[in-house]
Amino acid sequence: MMDKKLVILGAGQSGVGAAILGKKMGYEVLVSDQNNINTELQALLEKEGIRWEAGQHTLESMQEAHLVVKSPGIPSDVPLIKTLKAQGKTICSEIEFAAQHTSATLIGITGTNGKTTTTLLTYQILKEAGLHVGMAGNIGTSFALQVAQTDFDFYVLELSSFQLDDIKEFSPHIAVITNITPDHLDRYNNQFEAYIQSKLKISENQTEKDFFLFNAEDPVLRRALKTKTIKAKKIPLATSPKPTGVFVEENQITIQLKNKKTMINAGQFSLSGRHNLLNAMAASTIASLLEISKDSIRESLTHFKGAPHRMEKVLTIQHVSFINDSKATNINATFFAVESIDTPLVWIVGGVDKGNDYESLLPLVRKKAKAIICLGVDNEKLRNTFENVTDVFIETQSMSEAVKIAHKVAVPKDTVLLSPACASFDLFENYEDRGDQFKNAVRNL
Repeated sequence: MMDKKLVILGAGQSGVGAAILGKKMGYEVLVSDQNNINTELQALLEKEGIRWEAGQHTLESMQEAHLVVKSPGIPSDVPLIKTLKAQGKTICSEIEFAAQHTSATLIGITGTNGKTTTTLLTYQILKEAGLHVGMAGNIGTSFALQVAQTDFDFYVLELSSFQLDDIKEFSPHIAVITNITPDHLDRYNNQFEAYIQSKLKISENQTEKDFFLFNAEDPVLRRALKTKTIKAKKIPLATSPKPTGVFVEENQITIQLKNKKTMINAGQFSLSGRHNLLNAMAASTIASLLEISKDSIRESLTHFKGAPHRMEKVLTIQHVSFINDSKATNINATFFAVESIDTPLVWIVGGVDKGNDYESLLPLVRKKAKAIICLGVDNEKLRNTFENVTDVFIETQSMSEAVKIAHKVAVPKDTVLLSPACASFDLFENYEDRGDQFKNAVRNL
């Protein structure tokens, strides 16, 4: 097989993982990145004896490639990709490539919001139940690297729309869509429908033997599924009682599958909010399909910690709760966060606007927020929408100042919530940096 040549475009974690798997499978591998390659990853490529180039893509060196594995960060319409396609080369994603080289049971989870929490919770339930399981995709270690080095019996994969764009045969045994709201539309020429279809690709290769879980309360999904043929068994998830599928009744997650009814007490679930209840329902249903006991599921639900920067409880100071939801970079995520707060709210919001329509938040903010602190370089749109909604509306460009103001405004039993509804790149490196600065500022009060 050494006459087979593989080109990896993009030398991030997934690209290097694909390179290592490719070498193991007998390919002659070239890793190419138009930017600099992290020194640690360079060292790993050198150790594995894998050829690489940085700062450029040399088309001549790709001429004999049989297969090209593309980073999800590279759009399909850039000139290089168009040229390689015109030359008849097969182009796929790391997800597709890794899936071709494992016989493991695959669980794919996507959605605009909630996919990370659902992935982490599913992984925890399966791992604590004793299954030999890996977690990959948009989270954790490279899927391809895990296939190369360990190859688990099960993989829980968090999948972005960018990763799904490049699949051809990838087919998870269990697929989940948590919800679909407008996001990343710049990648899809501002066409929401194209983004929807990208998310739905998770189901396109499934068969009658597979399962498709979806949020039955999401209007976009309901509309999209009316015209979409899905061969897998469809399992709707809803927080209100339904005659079939998975629903909540009297604080019990009720799972009706395979002529079997399983009820799991949701009262002790460690995370609050309707959106997290839906995440728990999805994870519990996956576990039930894999015949994990309800006692094991319930135990995992009880002590699940959640993901960093997603409704992360930081500290309680003088009976004021501080919550870090920096990952909320769109309207829908912030809506869920605000909705889940049952106490008077001091809301820290703002950043790089992604074409947000804040009107959908107005009724909720009027009801819940006693103060709004805008944290961003340009707060004009937020100011126009919310300035007259609360008695306290303050603008700042410093996280430490925002937290200090919030602390002054808040009284016992209030909640200070960082849920920006915006990207972070005006004042911070990324949403993790924003969340870390929030946590540090709170700890320094």
